[in-house]
Amino acid sequence: MFDNLSDRLQTIFSSLRSKGRLSETDIDAAMREIRLAMLEADVNFRVVRSFVDAVKVRALEAEVLESLTPAQNVIRIVLDQLTQLLGSDQDRFTITQRIPNVIMLVGLQGSGKTTAAAKLAYRLKGQGHNPLLVAADVYRPAAVEQLQTLGGEIGVAVFRGDGAQPVNIAKASIQEAIDTLKNVVIIDTAGRLHVDEQMMDEAANIKAAVNPDQILMVVDAMTGQDVVNVAAAFAERVDFDGVIMAKMDGDARGGGALSIRAVTGKPIKFISDGEKPSSLDEFHPDRMARRILGMGDVVSLIEKAQAAADEEMELEEAERIARAELTFDDFLMMNQQIRKMGGVASLIKTLPGGDKALGSGQVDEKALDRMVVIINSMTVEERQKPTVLNGSRRARIAAGAGVPVTQVNQLVKQFDETRRMVKRMGMTETIAGGGKKGKKGKKGKKAKRGMQMPDLGVLGKLSPADLQGLEDFFK
Repeated sequence: MFDNLSDRLQTIFSSLRSKGRLSETDIDAAMREIRLAMLEADVNFRVVRSFVDAVKVRALEAEVLESLTPAQNVIRIVLDQLTQLLGSDQDRFTITQRIPNVIMLVGLQGSGKTTAAAKLAYRLKGQGHNPLLVAADVYRPAAVEQLQTLGGEIGVAVFRGDGAQPVNIAKASIQEAIDTLKNVVIIDTAGRLHVDEQMMDEAANIKAAVNPDQILMVVDAMTGQDVVNVAAAFAERVDFDGVIMAKMDGDARGGGALSIRAVTGKPIKFISDGEKPSSLDEFHPDRMARRILGMGDVVSLIEKAQAAADEEMELEEAERIARAELTFDDFLMMNQQIRKMGGVASLIKTLPGGDKALGSGQVDEKALDRMVVIINSMTVEERQKPTVLNGSRRARIAAGAGVPVTQVNQLVKQFDETRRMVKRMGMTETIAGGGKKGKKGKKGKKAKRGMQMPDLGVLGKLSPADLQGLEDFFK
């Protein structure tokens, strides 16, 4: 998503940087290119016109044209306007104090509502809530069974109401939530066309029956800017509160995502970019704007790392890792942490240029799986003391893992590079209870602590060799 737009914008900015001082003619030319890039990305033409006009007015101010770095100022202006176009952080999704809290999902047929309902339930469950999924789509074949299956996979109860009408199912689910002590009800309604009056009336009747705290419209990002017309029709009939943008991992141009807030006034609450239950992420306009401009999203990467760092380890082990004295067992631990963060693809795409790397096939998402197989073929001594890995040992490990010796050699090389990078990135630890350094408890006891992930914000300070090592790790 947004790859083409991102490439076009970066080319435009590169051209501006090469000029040094900018003239009004240079700004006009850049604005024409930005206009074309956004139109080709299927952004609503009214949104494009308003966006370009706002950027141009600010870019022509004297403080920009007369500055020492006018191109950087123009990029900053585009970033600010793009963030404003996408929304604000005031539009965050929140759970009200009402028990049970009722969330109703609406959308077109095939937009991904049922999957989105399960992902939202999974996310809320991880935050300590006790959700109940409601199968109110009685029209699509196997829709109820699909939700039942998804609910079983994530450990969330599903209310079916077999044989009843959708409005009655929705009403009965509220009492079911009260009886079973569920504090959040997520109603998965049937997909409907915005021109289908009978189905739109049903959605309005469900809303009137359960008085939902929030109505979220699930939108297929592949739809393009036509989603704006659909959203406007739904807003008129059920007045939804926000949008879940599904299938953001597709190869569409992304115009719908850039247009929907400006045209309908409805904010994007969540984006979904994968099939896993954990692939529903809260939408941050500023972070998405930075990704579109090729600046990456290291903040989200850090948040995922902190959420994944819940493993406890012995104090001595933490201090050993902090000194970059890694073992292959530590490599396995890192593998587990990366999986908790959504896998290799989720990690790479948050780095500058990551989306492009994924799209070009430069990243091998199965590299970690091969790493696990090779390490599991090692003896305990070889895992703990990598220096003992001579030629004969590597040949035996390769045979046991069913891989060429070259792959074992490559893993050892990556291990050495990672150890060097960990040392440069300063993997520090904080002992539970405060302070950067801890002490052992009473003699014979080991102090427990939670390891803090590396300061990933220093990725931008690494040398080209270090960045190459990070990239090579995932090839």
